[in-house]
Amino acid sequence: MPMPRSGVDATAKLALRQYISDHDRDLAGAFRRGVPTAELIGSRSQAVAGVLSYLWRALLGDLPAATLFAVGGFGRSELFPESDVDLLVLAGADADERLLHGIEAFFTALWDLGLKPGHALRDLDSTRALWREDISVYTNLLDARFIAGDPEQAEALLDALPDVSFWTPSRFLDGKRKEQQARHKRYGGTAYNLEPNIKESPGGLRDLQLVDWLTQIMAGRLQPVAADGLIDAGGQAALESAQADLYQIRFALHLLAQRPEERLVFDHQRTLARELGYDDGEGNLAVERFMQKYFRAASRIAAINDDVLSRCAEALAPPAAPPVSLGEGIIQIGNAIEFDDFNVPARKPEAVIRLFSIVASNPDVIGLRAAAKRAVRHAMADPDVDVERPEVFAAFRELLEGPTDAAVAAIDGLAKHGFLARLIPAFAQVSGRMQYDLFHVYTVDEHTLRVLSFMARFANDDAGDFPLPSNLFPRLSQPSLLLLAGLFHDIAKGRGGDHSLLGEEDAREFCRRLDMPKSDVELVAWLVRSHLLMSSTAQRQDISDPDVVRRFAAEVADWERLTYLYLLTVADINGTSPKLWNSWRDQLLADLYTSTRFELRETRSELPLASDRARVCRDKARALLTARGIEAETIDRIWSEFAERSFLRYRAEQIAWQTEAIATATDLPLVRIRPVGPRGATEIFIYTSDRHGLFATVTAMLDRLQMNVLDARIVTSKLGRALNTFFVLDSEGQTVTDPELIAEAELRIANALKNPPPQGLRTRRVMSRAQRHFTMSPRISFRTDASGTRTRLALVCSDRPGLLAAVAHALRLCFITVHDARIATIGERVEDFFELTDDDGRLLDEATEEKLRETLIAQIETESFDSVLSMTSSANSAVL
Repeated sequence: MPMPRSGVDATAKLALRQYISDHDRDLAGAFRRGVPTAELIGSRSQAVAGVLSYLWRALLGDLPAATLFAVGGFGRSELFPESDVDLLVLAGADADERLLHGIEAFFTALWDLGLKPGHALRDLDSTRALWREDISVYTNLLDARFIAGDPEQAEALLDALPDVSFWTPSRFLDGKRKEQQARHKRYGGTAYNLEPNIKESPGGLRDLQLVDWLTQIMAGRLQPVAADGLIDAGGQAALESAQADLYQIRFALHLLAQRPEERLVFDHQRTLARELGYDDGEGNLAVERFMQKYFRAASRIAAINDDVLSRCAEALAPPAAPPVSLGEGIIQIGNAIEFDDFNVPARKPEAVIRLFSIVASNPDVIGLRAAAKRAVRHAMADPDVDVERPEVFAAFRELLEGPTDAAVAAIDGLAKHGFLARLIPAFAQVSGRMQYDLFHVYTVDEHTLRVLSFMARFANDDAGDFPLPSNLFPRLSQPSLLLLAGLFHDIAKGRGGDHSLLGEEDAREFCRRLDMPKSDVELVAWLVRSHLLMSSTAQRQDISDPDVVRRFAAEVADWERLTYLYLLTVADINGTSPKLWNSWRDQLLADLYTSTRFELRETRSELPLASDRARVCRDKARALLTARGIEAETIDRIWSEFAERSFLRYRAEQIAWQTEAIATATDLPLVRIRPVGPRGATEIFIYTSDRHGLFATVTAMLDRLQMNVLDARIVTSKLGRALNTFFVLDSEGQTVTDPELIAEAELRIANALKNPPPQGLRTRRVMSRAQRHFTMSPRISFRTDASGTRTRLALVCSDRPGLLAAVAHALRLCFITVHDARIATIGERVEDFFELTDDDGRLLDEATEEKLRETLIAQIETESFDSVLSMTSSANSAVL
């Protein structure tokens, strides 16, 4: 007869809850004392299992045909502080009401104790049917562990696992590979994201668990291909070390978040770094050191996971054809290659370079066999292996001088298998090194490899994504020099000091080891030293100003260096973040490249004088307008009020577009928007009576319309009208092309200028979660421009919604006129530049500069902006 259920009263539940709470508190204390995390999660699993067993007996007694199993992480005895308690209750299909009521009471008690069960109730037949339909269910059950209930039913389930009759090793391997590929794709395909998921990202705990599952499935099926097992001693040690790191991080993350958080989000990274004992050091923040630990652990797991998958595939499908010698100790087996002797990489490290070169250049070879990966890993872990032999450098130089796409693919393989870190010790230092900002999405090593991959795309741009770079790349006399510059441009990040100068020293030394001519060494060194020059010039200065182009050209000095620098800059920006490159930056750099080539032309003659350039612009614009049916008298009337610098600051087709808009306008203010302007951004032209608060009003409205200002061109006509142009992209970094949205924006901006609300126009937007963690104190500086007539304001601060509107409001409050604006957003940081005078057109004096500094800080050092942008007073301001 079944034993009667005693039930669990409130007192018992309170005691159990207190027991769990005390145990969790003790585990947290032990964790902070340095007790290995594996012991702690095992202890928690055991304690919870004891509670479950007690509750089961108390609520269900010895009722037959019901069994409780731990599955998933709980089944593996891995229960982290906030993990769900994954359970399976196996009951007969004919379970009576008494049994179902007892099971319901059991799970209710678990919730009362705060254990958060993840549970399923099934019979054996439906469980078997489900695991044959869903590989994730089957995998979860591979870790099933009996907790309480019917021992015979438990035996029936556990004896049926693993189900090799259905989930054969080949089917299981194929299913888990597809599952992993889909999961990796969901998480960006890289372990090096800014906010990685410890469980699901590449190199995370799921990849680690797959190794365990494959070890179970492949037991006894490895001979003779993998006689030494799926993982050798060195790989096992590396895996255990990486596992310990991830376990520690996950345990600390759960304690900090007080919920089952698996993402290393910015909210937690700094705190975790501090709690795990990391300190800020020279060139490296504590959070960067902490995240480097994570990334390196994830990289080790990803590498071993890949090795295990390869060994399983080879064991299950041995090649039918005999090996084919490719020379120098390399053989091809089927469609993959390996060494004919495991010790070849240790004896002849240069063979490793040839190995990856063959993979990259031979379409009949899809990759390395597992034995080759393991041999390379062993050799690179051996400090006695001499990778600095002259033969190695000769082989690497030969690789660089071959086809670019093959060279880049081979370098990527050399990096991922640890060879590049041995060949270039500085590369090892940046392995897994993150930069704690929103600008650099990847670790330094991953960024470097992505930069090289974009260079390879320039060499073979079949899709036409990079027209100018792909047109210029074939003109390079030595593409290998560009690859070397890309390899070293960020290699000194995190050492303290100027990474460009330190990287230049590393590049010089490596180029000398490659026995390169002095002229080539100098070019690579200059590119590394100057790799930020072109982007900073384009984004921070007015490249329509001939003086800016002349200064830039003087630093570049010749066409060859200009082309190399342009290609390096485009690759660098694209390899930094997938969201950074857009049509605006594309055209901006192309314009600087083109104008600099003109300045560097062989005749070295001077650029046309300003008056000549203005005349050329007028002539071209007049021709365009005449072709559109605009009469000469109308053109002359409109141009009579245009300031001379309009014809210097705008292109002829912009002048024609503005003129035609004014000629056909019936009322002011005039607002015209065209989807794509001359530099790939949406262009907004505003023609209206100049008034105080104009710029502030427009920027606030653009902020409301979710448009981000990239650049502003400010011109005041001879009749006191504003001829202002804004270049914008939408919140996703794209041009605004929707005709309805364009029409709405034109109407709303015009109405805001025509009918200002009595209380002014308010804008209030809150920073995103990520932006809150990347704040910096504003840096404000003033200097007089080259003409001596304007004050240049440089503002560097954290980006946040509504920033430009707040800056405009601050300028208005100080009665400042803005004559030009350069807007640059770099990740979480903004670098804006303005040309200013006071309302009387004079340079700002020290008192005004100090007042403006204080006002700017007051406006922008807040979490959100609530700016009153009045448009009621009348004063000079093409911008304000």
